[in-house]
Amino acid sequence: MPGSPQSDRTPIRLTRRGRAVLIIFAAAVTLVSLWLTVGTGALAGGRESHAPSTRGETVVVEPGETLWDIATDTDPGNDPRLVVQRILDLNGLGGDPTVRPGQELRLPVR
Repeated sequence: MPGSPQSDRTPIRLTRRGRAVLIIFAAAVTLVSLWLTVGTGALAGGRESHAPSTRGETVVVEPGETLWDIATDTDPGNDPRLVVQRILDLNGLGGDPTVRPGQELRLPVR
């Protein structure tokens, strides 16, 4: 009908750019929500040989010890790659997994 309210409305059409923006926005929201739920504590662990601490623990790197060794000792039930990344983040080491004997590292809180 020419005078009906439904005939005056045109359907919404998304352009290629509009679809891309919508997809990128949805992906960003999903990543942020995953980071907030999983990334804020799921990777935490602690050294079993030290007394528990509410502020985090530290360990001194022994000669021949690698970050991988420290990560597997810190949280043996978790993926060492994730624990290594958490230790790197906590200590501001960026992407450099090199540690030196005598270096003190903060460990994730369990």
